[in-house]
Amino acid sequence: MAASQAKSITKTSSAVRKRAGKAAPALDRDELLAAYSKMLLIRRFEEKAGQLYGMGLIGGFCHLYIGQEAVVTGMQLALEPGDQVITSYRDHGHMIACDMDPKGVMAELTGRAGGYSHGKGGSMHMFSKEKGFYGGHGIVGAQVSLGAGLAFANHYRGNDRVTLAYFGEGASNQGQVFESFNLAALMKLPVVFIIENNRYGMGTSVERASASRDLSQNGAPWHIPGMQVDGMDVMAVKAAAEQAVAHCRAGNGPYLLEMKTYRYRGHSMSDPAKYRTREEVQKMRTEHDCIDLARKGLEALGVAEDQLKTIDDEIKQRIQQAADFAQESPEPDESELWTDILVEA
Repeated sequence: MAASQAKSITKTSSAVRKRAGKAAPALDRDELLAAYSKMLLIRRFEEKAGQLYGMGLIGGFCHLYIGQEAVVTGMQLALEPGDQVITSYRDHGHMIACDMDPKGVMAELTGRAGGYSHGKGGSMHMFSKEKGFYGGHGIVGAQVSLGAGLAFANHYRGNDRVTLAYFGEGASNQGQVFESFNLAALMKLPVVFIIENNRYGMGTSVERASASRDLSQNGAPWHIPGMQVDGMDVMAVKAAAEQAVAHCRAGNGPYLLEMKTYRYRGHSMSDPAKYRTREEVQKMRTEHDCIDLARKGLEALGVAEDQLKTIDDEIKQRIQQAADFAQESPEPDESELWTDILVEA
Protein backbone atom coordinates (compact mmCIF):
# COMPACT_ATOMS: atom_id res chain seq x y z
CA MET A 1 0.00 0.00 0.00
CA ALA A 2 1.35 3.41 -0.96
CA ALA A 3 2.28 5.82 1.83
CA SER A 4 -0.33 8.30 0.62
CA GLN A 5 -3.03 5.64 0.87
CA ALA A 6 -2.01 4.67 4.37
CA LYS A 7 -2.00 8.32 5.40
CA SER A 8 -5.52 8.90 4.08
CA ILE A 9 -6.97 5.89 5.86
CA THR A 10 -5.50 6.94 9.21
CA LYS A 11 -7.09 10.38 9.45
CA THR A 12 -8.31 10.94 12.97
CA SER A 13 -11.93 11.66 13.73
CA SER A 14 -10.78 15.10 14.87
CA ALA A 15 -9.35 15.91 11.45
CA VAL A 16 -12.51 14.79 9.70
CA ARG A 17 -14.69 16.88 12.00
CA LYS A 18 -12.52 19.91 11.38
CA ARG A 19 -13.00 19.40 7.66
CA ALA A 20 -16.72 19.30 8.37
CA GLY A 21 -16.34 22.70 9.99
CA LYS A 22 -16.77 21.45 13.54
CA ALA A 23 -14.52 21.17 16.55
CA ALA A 24 -13.99 17.61 17.71
CA PRO A 25 -16.30 16.94 20.66
CA ALA A 26 -15.36 14.61 23.49
CA LEU A 27 -16.30 11.01 22.79
CA ASP A 28 -19.59 9.96 24.34
CA ARG A 29 -18.98 6.73 26.25
CA ASP A 30 -22.46 5.25 25.81
CA GLU A 31 -22.63 6.18 22.14
CA LEU A 32 -19.24 4.68 21.38
CA LEU A 33 -20.14 1.56 23.36
CA ALA A 34 -23.34 1.14 21.32
CA ALA A 35 -21.40 1.63 18.08
CA TYR A 36 -18.77 -0.89 19.19
CA SER A 37 -21.47 -3.45 19.98
CA LYS A 38 -23.16 -2.93 16.62
CA MET A 39 -19.92 -3.25 14.65
CA LEU A 40 -19.03 -6.40 16.57
CA LEU A 41 -22.48 -7.85 15.90
CA ILE A 42 -22.03 -7.25 12.17
CA ARG A 43 -18.57 -8.83 12.15
CA ARG A 44 -19.60 -11.91 14.10
CA PHE A 45 -22.62 -12.32 11.83
CA GLU A 46 -20.46 -12.14 8.72
CA GLU A 47 -17.90 -14.54 10.14
CA LYS A 48 -20.67 -17.06 10.85
CA ALA A 49 -22.13 -16.52 7.38
CA GLY A 50 -18.71 -17.32 5.93
CA GLN A 51 -18.60 -20.53 7.97
CA LEU A 52 -22.06 -21.61 6.84
CA TYR A 53 -21.14 -20.87 3.23
CA GLY A 54 -18.09 -23.08 3.59
CA MET A 55 -20.34 -25.85 4.95
CA GLY A 56 -22.56 -25.61 1.88
CA LEU A 57 -25.52 -24.22 3.82
CA ILE A 58 -25.54 -20.93 1.90
CA GLY A 59 -25.74 -21.11 -1.86
CA GLY A 60 -25.25 -18.61 -4.66
CA PHE A 61 -23.31 -15.41 -4.10
CA CYS A 62 -22.24 -14.15 -0.69
CA HIS A 63 -20.37 -10.84 -0.30
CA LEU A 64 -19.05 -10.25 3.22
CA TYR A 65 -18.74 -6.85 4.90
CA ILE A 66 -15.86 -7.72 7.24
CA GLY A 67 -13.63 -4.65 7.73
CA GLN A 68 -16.20 -2.05 6.65
CA GLU A 69 -18.45 -2.13 9.73
CA ALA A 70 -17.73 1.46 10.84
CA VAL A 71 -19.27 2.94 7.69
CA VAL A 72 -22.85 1.77 8.05
CA THR A 73 -22.75 1.89 11.85
CA GLY A 74 -21.64 5.53 11.90
CA MET A 75 -24.11 6.55 9.22
CA GLN A 76 -27.04 5.01 11.11
CA LEU A 77 -26.20 7.14 14.15
CA ALA A 78 -27.28 10.23 12.18
CA LEU A 79 -30.66 8.89 11.04
CA GLU A 80 -34.15 9.27 12.44
CA PRO A 81 -37.14 6.89 12.27
CA GLY A 82 -38.61 7.00 8.78
CA ASP A 83 -35.31 7.61 6.98
CA GLN A 84 -34.38 5.05 4.34
CA VAL A 85 -31.39 2.94 3.35
CA ILE A 86 -30.64 1.22 0.05
CA THR A 87 -27.41 -0.50 -0.93
CA SER A 88 -25.65 -3.00 -3.17
CA TYR A 89 -25.05 -6.74 -2.86
CA ARG A 90 -22.59 -6.35 0.07
CA ASP A 91 -25.58 -5.79 2.26
CA HIS A 92 -25.78 -7.99 5.37
CA GLY A 93 -24.01 -5.37 7.48
CA HIS A 94 -26.53 -2.74 6.41
CA MET A 95 -29.41 -5.01 7.41
CA ILE A 96 -27.96 -5.62 10.86
CA ALA A 97 -27.20 -1.89 11.28
CA CYS A 98 -30.86 -1.15 10.46
CA ASP A 99 -31.83 -3.44 13.37
CA MET A 100 -33.18 -6.23 11.20
CA ASP A 101 -33.27 -9.49 13.15
CA PRO A 102 -30.10 -11.58 12.59
CA LYS A 103 -32.26 -14.70 12.72
CA GLY A 104 -34.35 -13.56 9.76
CA VAL A 105 -31.29 -12.43 7.82
CA MET A 106 -29.42 -15.70 8.39
CA ALA A 107 -32.51 -17.75 7.55
CA GLU A 108 -32.81 -15.89 4.25
CA LEU A 109 -29.15 -16.55 3.46
CA THR A 110 -29.76 -20.26 3.94
CA GLY A 111 -32.94 -20.22 1.85
CA ARG A 112 -35.35 -20.97 4.69
CA ALA A 113 -38.98 -19.99 5.19
CA GLY A 114 -38.09 -17.95 8.28
CA GLY A 115 -36.09 -15.51 6.19
CA TYR A 116 -37.05 -11.94 5.37
CA SER A 117 -37.99 -12.90 1.81
CA HIS A 118 -39.39 -16.31 2.84
CA GLY A 119 -36.22 -18.03 1.64
CA LYS A 120 -36.64 -16.95 -1.98
CA GLY A 121 -34.32 -13.97 -2.16
CA GLY A 122 -31.05 -15.00 -0.62
CA SER A 123 -28.11 -12.69 0.01
CA MET A 124 -28.99 -9.93 -2.45
CA HIS A 125 -32.77 -9.72 -2.17
CA MET A 126 -34.18 -9.04 1.25
CA PHE A 127 -36.05 -6.01 2.42
CA SER A 128 -37.70 -4.55 5.50
CA LYS A 129 -39.95 -1.57 4.96
CA GLU A 130 -40.55 -1.55 8.73
CA LYS A 131 -36.83 -0.94 9.35
CA GLY A 132 -36.43 1.43 6.39
CA PHE A 133 -34.22 -1.00 4.47
CA TYR A 134 -35.03 -1.08 0.77
CA GLY A 135 -32.75 -3.84 -0.29
CA GLY A 136 -29.41 -4.95 -1.42
CA HIS A 137 -29.26 -5.01 -5.22
CA GLY A 138 -27.18 -7.22 -7.46
CA ILE A 139 -26.91 -5.00 -10.54
CA VAL A 140 -23.87 -2.77 -10.12
CA GLY A 141 -24.93 0.82 -9.45
CA ALA A 142 -28.66 0.21 -10.04
CA GLN A 143 -29.57 0.96 -6.43
CA VAL A 144 -28.30 4.54 -6.79
CA SER A 145 -31.12 5.38 -9.19
CA LEU A 146 -33.59 3.62 -6.92
CA GLY A 147 -32.25 5.63 -3.99
CA ALA A 148 -32.86 8.83 -5.94
CA GLY A 149 -36.39 7.55 -6.53
CA LEU A 150 -36.96 7.05 -2.81
CA ALA A 151 -35.70 10.58 -2.21
CA PHE A 152 -38.01 11.89 -4.94
CA ALA A 153 -40.96 10.26 -3.17
CA ASN A 154 -40.01 12.08 0.04
CA HIS A 155 -39.61 15.33 -1.89
CA TYR A 156 -43.01 14.83 -3.55
CA ARG A 157 -44.71 14.12 -0.24
CA GLY A 158 -43.13 17.13 1.39
CA ASN A 159 -41.80 15.28 4.41
CA ASP A 160 -38.31 15.65 5.90
CA ARG A 161 -37.13 12.07 5.38
CA VAL A 162 -33.59 11.40 4.09
CA THR A 163 -32.39 8.49 1.96
CA LEU A 164 -28.93 6.93 2.17
CA ALA A 165 -27.81 5.37 -1.12
CA TYR A 166 -24.67 3.24 -0.78
CA PHE A 167 -22.46 2.04 -3.61
CA GLY A 168 -18.84 1.04 -4.10
CA GLU A 169 -15.96 2.75 -5.83
CA GLY A 170 -16.30 0.17 -8.59
CA ALA A 171 -19.82 1.43 -9.30
CA SER A 172 -18.91 5.09 -8.96
CA ASN A 173 -18.24 5.51 -12.69
CA GLN A 174 -21.47 3.88 -13.85
CA GLY A 175 -23.62 6.06 -16.09
CA GLN A 176 -26.77 5.73 -13.99
CA VAL A 177 -24.84 7.07 -10.99
CA PHE A 178 -24.12 10.34 -12.77
CA GLU A 179 -27.68 10.51 -14.08
CA SER A 180 -28.85 10.16 -10.49
CA PHE A 181 -26.46 12.94 -9.41
CA ASN A 182 -27.94 15.22 -12.05
CA LEU A 183 -31.57 14.53 -11.15
CA ALA A 184 -30.92 14.78 -7.41
CA ALA A 185 -29.12 18.11 -7.78
CA LEU A 186 -31.68 19.49 -10.24
CA MET A 187 -34.61 18.72 -7.95
CA LYS A 188 -32.75 19.16 -4.64
CA LEU A 189 -33.60 15.65 -3.55
CA PRO A 190 -32.83 14.66 0.08
CA VAL A 191 -30.36 11.86 -0.62
CA VAL A 192 -26.88 11.19 0.76
CA PHE A 193 -24.79 9.30 -1.81
CA ILE A 194 -22.19 7.16 -0.01
CA ILE A 195 -19.24 5.65 -1.85
CA GLU A 196 -17.80 2.77 0.19
CA ASN A 197 -14.30 2.91 -1.28
CA ASN A 198 -12.79 -0.38 -0.14
CA ARG A 199 -10.04 0.03 -2.77
CA TYR A 200 -10.93 -2.95 -4.97
CA GLY A 201 -13.89 -3.31 -7.32
CA MET A 202 -14.05 -7.08 -7.93
CA GLY A 203 -10.28 -7.55 -8.35
CA THR A 204 -9.27 -4.20 -9.82
CA SER A 205 -7.76 -1.48 -7.66
CA VAL A 206 -9.44 1.92 -7.77
CA GLU A 207 -6.22 3.49 -9.10
CA ARG A 208 -6.50 1.35 -12.24
CA ALA A 209 -10.22 1.91 -12.73
CA SER A 210 -10.82 5.57 -11.95
CA ALA A 211 -9.11 8.71 -13.23
CA SER A 212 -10.52 10.56 -10.21
CA ARG A 213 -8.26 10.55 -7.17
CA ASP A 214 -10.90 12.12 -4.93
CA LEU A 215 -14.23 10.39 -5.47
CA SER A 216 -15.93 12.77 -3.03
CA GLN A 217 -15.66 15.41 -5.75
CA ASN A 218 -17.40 13.32 -8.41
CA GLY A 219 -20.56 15.35 -7.85
CA ALA A 220 -18.80 18.69 -8.46
CA PRO A 221 -20.22 19.21 -12.00
CA TRP A 222 -23.68 19.26 -10.41
CA HIS A 223 -22.52 21.35 -7.42
CA ILE A 224 -23.07 18.48 -5.00
CA PRO A 225 -20.92 19.06 -1.90
CA GLY A 226 -18.64 16.15 -1.01
CA MET A 227 -16.32 14.99 1.72
CA GLN A 228 -13.71 12.26 2.16
CA VAL A 229 -14.02 10.42 5.47
CA ASP A 230 -11.91 7.89 7.37
CA GLY A 231 -14.33 5.01 7.06
CA MET A 232 -12.39 2.98 9.63
CA ASP A 233 -13.28 5.45 12.41
CA VAL A 234 -16.93 5.12 13.41
CA MET A 235 -17.07 8.49 15.18
CA ALA A 236 -15.53 10.25 12.18
CA VAL A 237 -18.22 8.66 10.04
CA LYS A 238 -20.90 9.81 12.47
CA ALA A 239 -19.62 13.41 12.39
CA ALA A 240 -19.66 13.49 8.59
CA ALA A 241 -23.04 11.75 8.48
CA GLU A 242 -24.61 14.35 10.77
CA GLN A 243 -23.46 17.16 8.49
CA ALA A 244 -24.61 15.41 5.31
CA VAL A 245 -27.99 14.36 6.70
CA ALA A 246 -28.66 17.83 8.15
CA HIS A 247 -27.82 19.36 4.75
CA CYS A 248 -30.39 17.11 3.05
CA ARG A 249 -33.05 17.43 5.72
CA ALA A 250 -32.90 21.22 5.47
CA GLY A 251 -33.90 21.05 1.80
CA ASN A 252 -30.45 21.83 0.36
CA GLY A 253 -30.31 18.86 -1.98
CA PRO A 254 -27.94 15.88 -2.15
CA TYR A 255 -24.60 15.30 -0.46
CA LEU A 256 -21.75 12.93 -1.42
CA LEU A 257 -19.54 11.11 1.08
CA GLU A 258 -16.53 8.99 0.13
CA MET A 259 -15.77 6.49 2.88
CA LYS A 260 -12.16 5.34 2.76
CA THR A 261 -12.50 1.80 4.02
CA TYR A 262 -11.17 -1.71 3.39
CA ARG A 263 -12.56 -5.22 3.04
CA TYR A 264 -10.51 -8.04 4.51
CA ARG A 265 -12.11 -10.86 2.56
CA GLY A 266 -12.38 -11.36 -1.19
CA HIS A 267 -14.96 -9.64 -3.35
CA SER A 268 -17.21 -12.64 -2.78
CA MET A 269 -16.72 -16.06 -1.24
CA SER A 270 -15.43 -17.39 -4.57
CA ASP A 271 -12.68 -14.74 -4.79
CA PRO A 272 -9.19 -15.84 -3.62
CA ALA A 273 -8.10 -12.15 -3.63
CA LYS A 274 -4.69 -12.82 -5.17
CA TYR A 275 -4.56 -9.27 -6.54
CA ARG A 276 -3.23 -7.93 -3.21
CA THR A 277 -0.59 -9.08 -0.76
CA ARG A 278 -1.19 -10.76 2.57
CA GLU A 279 1.01 -8.08 4.11
CA GLU A 280 -1.34 -5.35 2.92
CA VAL A 281 -4.37 -7.04 4.44
CA GLN A 282 -2.56 -7.80 7.68
CA LYS A 283 -1.38 -4.21 7.99
CA MET A 284 -4.96 -3.01 7.80
CA ARG A 285 -6.14 -5.60 10.31
CA THR A 286 -3.46 -4.80 12.87
CA GLU A 287 -3.15 -1.02 12.48
CA HIS A 288 -6.47 0.33 11.19
CA ASP A 289 -9.23 -2.04 12.24
CA CYS A 290 -12.43 -0.15 13.06
CA ILE A 291 -13.42 -2.39 15.97
CA ASP A 292 -9.96 -2.26 17.53
CA LEU A 293 -9.98 1.53 17.23
CA ALA A 294 -13.34 1.72 19.01
CA ARG A 295 -12.15 -0.71 21.69
CA LYS A 296 -9.09 1.42 22.40
CA GLY A 297 -11.31 4.49 22.64
CA LEU A 298 -13.54 2.73 25.16
CA GLU A 299 -10.59 1.57 27.22
CA ALA A 300 -9.35 5.16 27.32
CA LEU A 301 -12.79 6.16 28.63
CA GLY A 302 -12.50 3.66 31.45
CA VAL A 303 -14.52 0.73 30.10
CA ALA A 304 -13.18 -2.46 31.66
CA GLU A 305 -11.85 -5.31 29.57
CA ASP A 306 -14.25 -7.69 31.33
CA GLN A 307 -17.21 -5.63 30.12
CA LEU A 308 -15.99 -5.76 26.53
CA LYS A 309 -15.49 -9.50 26.79
CA THR A 310 -19.02 -9.90 28.13
CA ILE A 311 -20.36 -7.98 25.14
CA ASP A 312 -18.41 -10.22 22.77
CA ASP A 313 -19.67 -13.39 24.50
CA GLU A 314 -23.28 -12.20 24.36
CA ILE A 315 -22.98 -11.34 20.67
CA LYS A 316 -21.42 -14.71 19.85
CA GLN A 317 -24.33 -16.40 21.60
CA ARG A 318 -26.84 -14.28 19.71
CA ILE A 319 -25.21 -15.12 16.37
CA GLN A 320 -25.14 -18.83 17.20
CA GLN A 321 -28.85 -18.62 17.96
CA ALA A 322 -29.36 -17.02 14.55
CA ALA A 323 -27.41 -19.82 12.86
CA ASP A 324 -29.39 -22.46 14.76
CA PHE A 325 -32.68 -20.79 13.85
CA ALA A 326 -31.68 -20.70 10.19
CA GLN A 327 -30.77 -24.38 10.10
CA GLU A 328 -33.88 -25.44 12.02
CA SER A 329 -36.27 -23.33 9.94
CA PRO A 330 -38.01 -25.33 7.17
CA GLU A 331 -37.46 -24.75 3.50
CA PRO A 332 -40.19 -22.77 1.72
CA ASP A 333 -43.27 -24.69 0.62
CA GLU A 334 -43.59 -25.21 -3.12
CA SER A 335 -46.62 -22.92 -3.10
CA GLU A 336 -44.24 -20.02 -2.39
CA LEU A 337 -43.24 -20.17 -6.06
CA TRP A 338 -46.46 -18.32 -6.83
CA THR A 339 -46.45 -15.73 -4.04
CA ASP A 340 -44.92 -12.22 -3.95
CA ILE A 341 -45.07 -12.03 -7.73
CA LEU A 342 -47.88 -9.53 -8.29
CA VAL A 343 -49.27 -6.81 -6.09
CA GLU A 344 -52.73 -5.61 -7.04
CA ALA A 345 -53.34 -1.92 -6.33
